[in-house]
Amino acid sequence: MKVLLVDDNLMTRRMIGDFLGEIGHEVVGEAGDGDSALKAFADLRPQAVLLDIIMPGRSGVEVLEEMHKLDQAAKIIMITAVEQDGVDKQLLELGATAILHKPFSYGEFKELIKKYLG
Repeated sequence: MKVLLVDDNLMTRRMIGDFLGEIGHEVVGEAGDGDSALKAFADLRPQAVLLDIIMPGRSGVEVLEEMHKLDQAAKIIMITAVEQDGVDKQLLELGATAILHKPFSYGEFKELIKKYLG
């Protein structure tokens, strides 16, 4: 599956990209902030997005809302260090496919990706 990675931390993007490659997915683009993420999403039309919540400029929540407006079928997995039921509920209501909480192990990542992206 073609995936867009969105996280303001380059090392996090590299790690997630490596994990995705190991399980057969292709990273077609990366972005470090919300505006770049929306442009890449519109230009690249990935099948899935892994999206951090806390970034400079637009938050991942705002980006999620915009991406969902552009493509309601988009599979968007939110990545966050925030563990609050209210936040998780809001993300799912806004169209998130799933939520991955930091820190996560390779096993957790692989299980979630296989469940939601195949």
